[in-house]
Amino acid sequence: MTSPPSSTSTHPPSVSFEFFPPKTEKMERSLWEAVLRLAPLAPDFVSVTYGAGGSTRERTHATVARIQSEAGLIAAAHLTCVGASREEINDIARSYWQAGIRHIVALRGDPPASADGSGGLGGGGYRPHPDGYAYAVDLVEGLRSVADFEISVAAYPEGHPEAVSLEADLDNLKRKIDAGATRAISQFFFDTDKFPRFLERAQRAGITVPIIPGILPITNFTRTVDMAGKCGASIPSWFADAFDGLDNDPETRQMVAANVAVRQCQQLRRHGVHEFHFYTLNRADLTVAICHMLGVRAPQPAL
Repeated sequence: MTSPPSSTSTHPPSVSFEFFPPKTEKMERSLWEAVLRLAPLAPDFVSVTYGAGGSTRERTHATVARIQSEAGLIAAAHLTCVGASREEINDIARSYWQAGIRHIVALRGDPPASADGSGGLGGGGYRPHPDGYAYAVDLVEGLRSVADFEISVAAYPEGHPEAVSLEADLDNLKRKIDAGATRAISQFFFDTDKFPRFLERAQRAGITVPIIPGILPITNFTRTVDMAGKCGASIPSWFADAFDGLDNDPETRQMVAANVAVRQCQQLRRHGVHEFHFYTLNRADLTVAICHMLGVRAPQPAL
């Protein structure tokens, strides 16, 4: 349940981490290094993304299975509606259940890039598969019929970029919860004041499941601006000023990024938020530093 505003807790927050499936052996090594470095922080779960149009289906499955079996973490698999029939998606869900995966992040998803190289939405917009689940709410309902999964869905503090209004977007989130989702994870955001207001609107709408803020540590500010533009996340002027002139100074940029993210989390904690979902981009350093400053640390061996 979303919590009322309160002072910052003296207890460390709960955390979860997101990874993406690697494309090469080198990226596989980097991912596994990140997983092993973050595992001692005892996350509630870790999730693995699913490429546009289902393009990483097999790699997502393999990555989720390896993380859960070898790292001893609770792994959640992203699953989307795009590019597959209902029966194909149900088969994928059954295979996850048989592999011991009990947590699914259910998303509508984006279509694959168009032939001109533009993003999926630039290639004519989202069109449901004729025999598939049309939207995330339908996918949640379908997963509920397959097995008793824990199901997370996406939330958008500033509204989904395709939503006709904030109210319509919140109504859609409520439908996903009513269909059986047990948690919402937010898109990343940088205007921290908007998240508590979003929680208040969600509570008034009757949404009582946990809504976890998504935190994106900044590794490349220019790329982050591009990502934010595509998903409708605003960038406050103070945030841009903090990274100004650091394009060729990665060490300072890393210190600034850690401090900005910690500031964001601490501000949210003052509003009663005690869970954070970190978009790691398969890199551990920044996330480990941020978690350390929030009090989330690996147990120290006894002397």
